[in-house]
Formats: sequence, structure tokens, C-alpha cells
Amino acid sequence: MSSPLADEPVEPAEEGDEPLTDDEYATYLEKLGDAWEVVDDHHLEATYEFDDFADALAFTNDIGELAEAEWHHPDIYLSWGEVGVEMWSHDIGGLHESDFVMAARMDRIYGEYDD
Repeated sequence: MSSPLADEPVEPAEEGDEPLTDDEYATYLEKLGDAWEVVDDHHLEATYEFDDFADALAFTNDIGELAEAEWHHPDIYLSWGEVGVEMWSHDIGGLHESDFVMAARMDRIYGEYDD
């Protein structure tokens, strides 16, 4: 199931923006799939599982294309049957709404593999 958050625009942090507080990001976190967690009040982290390397690689490429299109780039870790993702807004040194929108879009892409 895809979150409506995935339909929101990815709007980068602006000068003067502060990272989301734990109360602020908790609201967004509830809208994401179970794969996601906030680590150290700093970044989002998720691990997606696949039946083989080919699907994990294809998913990696799909989220790479998303990142390029939105100019918001996660750290991606690929291994056999697994893709790890870390996401935060580097400009503000923490979490921004755009990170959660990107995470929701990654969940949507993952749903295409989870049939």
C-alpha cells in the first residue's frame, strides 16, 4: 500500500530551515512502511528484502533514477537479496519533510517488486 505522502512534492530544505524535531518527524514516520526508522534523531534508515540479486539491483537502479529526478540522493547499500537506504537532508544536517516524501516514494517502488 502506498502512502499519500508519496504524492507530495519533494521540496528541498531552504536556508534557515532547521531539522525536524522528534515530535515533527514522528507524524511523518507513521505514514511510511514498516521498513523505515529514524536513527539518532538524524536520518531515516530502511532495509528492503528481495528474493535475488537481480531484483535488488533493479530496485537500486529505480531509486537511483528517482534520486536523480528529484535531486535528493540517499546512501544506498546493495547486497544479495537486500538493499539498505539511509536518507537525510545534508544541507540542514538532519531530517526534512522531503526525506519522508522520498522514503514514501521508495516504498511505492518497492511495492512493484513485492507482488
